[in-house]
Amino acid sequence: MKKGFLFIAIICCLSIYSCKKDDGISCTSCSSSETADFQVCKERNGNASVNGQDTGTEYSTYISGLEQAGASCGG
Repeated sequence: MKKGFLFIAIICCLSIYSCKKDDGISCTSCSSSETADFQVCKERNGNASVNGQDTGTEYSTYISGLEQAGASCGG
């Protein structure tokens, strides 16, 4: 019985730990008259990602390019 309780306690602790917020990623909303609103995220490696796909481009460069093309990002 004690082994079963210990196993359940370990599983619970691992579940709580795995649900911890990922502090390495931040996102901003962008909009354009040509597209639906979308989110651009800054990944841990510094690249921008859209819909979870790494663009291979540095975040600030990607945002600047979007804004130069007429998109509005941020607030």
